[in-house]
This record gives sequence, structure tokens and C-alpha cells, in this order.
Amino acid sequence: MRLIKAAHMGMCFGVRDAIAAARQVETPTTITIHGQLVHNPVVNRELAARGFLMQSERDRDMAPPTERVLITAHGVSNAHRARLMAAGKTLIDTTCPLVRRAHAAALGLADAGYHVLIIGKRNHVEVLGLAGDLPAHDIIESEADVRDFHQQRLGIIQQTTTVREEAERLHALIRAANPQADVRFINTICQPTRDRQEALEELLAKVDVMVVVGGRESNNTRQLKARCEQGGVRAVHIEGPDELSVTQFAGHETIGLTAGTSTLPETIAAVEEKLEQILAQHARLPRLPSRPHKRVA
Repeated sequence: MRLIKAAHMGMCFGVRDAIAAARQVETPTTITIHGQLVHNPVVNRELAARGFLMQSERDRDMAPPTERVLITAHGVSNAHRARLMAAGKTLIDTTCPLVRRAHAAALGLADAGYHVLIIGKRNHVEVLGLAGDLPAHDIIESEADVRDFHQQRLGIIQQTTTVREEAERLHALIRAANPQADVRFINTICQPTRDRQEALEELLAKVDVMVVVGGRESNNTRQLKARCEQGGVRAVHIEGPDELSVTQFAGHETIGLTAGTSTLPETIAAVEEKLEQILAQHARLPRLPSRPHKRVA
């Protein structure tokens, strides 16, 4: 049995910078984090332990109780930001620059007269923020949402953690359903997400089981897991090393390791250490027939 790590995995710069900004706060008990800073339970437990007030993402329309408010890496709409400031709140804004880029793309399309379509998860906080400043829009979560929108101009953007192949597939379906429309597609999938997706594709052909590290509420981590399963490779989605055991890998020969963009480097290191221990124990287990390895479609 051997372990192969993805060439690109783990924390992106947007998440890194948001966490760094929160860690630099000297008086956390005076600040409300407006939702989850990042979708990482380890980070959220750390912030709660330091005394930050944590506002549920479901309650972000409610006024935060503190004067100072930390905007998360997922961002909010400009209208939402303006409402907070009008209520006298001082903002610490950790919105990822690549999320800001997606906002600018959506607004640019709307200003140019396009009806904006957002490919993404309907209730995800990033998508809600992207939609919040648009005069009209539709969210395309799946093929079931594609129809004739009866618009002369359609502009398409994506949630920044969307899988590229899914975005391209839905783009083609939208064009086919709206042959009369001028369709403009702007790729707003962030580069860190693309790097991790491409590294995963390279790894899928080499392994027969994949360990995917990241929060269970992390969209990009769930996308990595889903792609493994689509490619015929069993995925073990964990948040930390304590969820691993040697019996999970009986009958497997090659383990892959990847992680979502909100996963801390120290978490990945701890998981890798645990996997190395499992490799050392593997020789002492009874040999089981190897699982057939499916080629990636």
C-alpha cells in the first residue's frame, strides 16, 4: 500500500487571509462574525473559544449585536454591506478578492443589459451575496433549472467553487434552450478551485481510494468527493485524522490524499501522519483481494 498526495490541495489565499485577519483581532469579544468565517469546524471552534460572537448564516438578515462586524470570506452583497454601515456598524471585511471579482462580473453583465444566470448552490451564502445586488436573476443549480428564459441577452457567471465540467455542461444546455438569446459566459470559478480540481483529475487514475479532507459544509470539498465517486474511486471524506482507521483501507493498494480550500495545513499534516501510520499497520493485516480499479471517465 502507498500514499499519493495531490499536487494542489488545501487552503487557498482567500481563506488564509480571512483567518489571519481574524487572528489579528485583539478584542474578539467585541466583534460578531457575520456567518461562518470559512466552512471549517476547526477554525470556527478556535474563533468561538477566543470569544468572537458567531452569527448563524441563516440569521445574516438580522442586525448583529456588536458595533464591529466581520464579513466572511464568502462576502455579502453591496446592498447588505450598505445596510450594516447605515446601522452604524464598523466592518472588518475579509471577502475573498476572487469572490469580489465574481460580484463585479455579475454587476457588469446586469449594467450591460444582460439577464444574469448564476450557476451555483441556491442557498449558499456566496450565491446569495452574488444575487443580492442584481435587479433580476436566476440561479442554475442543476439541469432542472434550465429553461427558455425569454430574454434577448443572458449573462452567465458561476459560484467560485463550481466544478468546471458542470459549469460547461449547464452553459451548453442554457444555449440550447435559448437559441434566440445573445449569451455571454464569464468564467468566475476561482483559480485555486480549478487547481485542486485538475490535481484531483490527475490523481484519480492512480489511486483506488481517496481521502478528502475538509468541512462537511464546504462546497468545494463536497465537490471533490463527488468527482471521486463519479470517477469510480471510493472517497473517504473526513474533517480530521481521528476519523481514520486502518480497517477503512483493507483491500486497497493506493491511497490518494486531497483537501478542500478551507482546510488548514496543520490538519492536512496530521491526516498525512495518520495515513503513514496506517500504511505501517497495513502489513500486519490479513491480505484481502484488491478492489478492481475503475478508469476515470
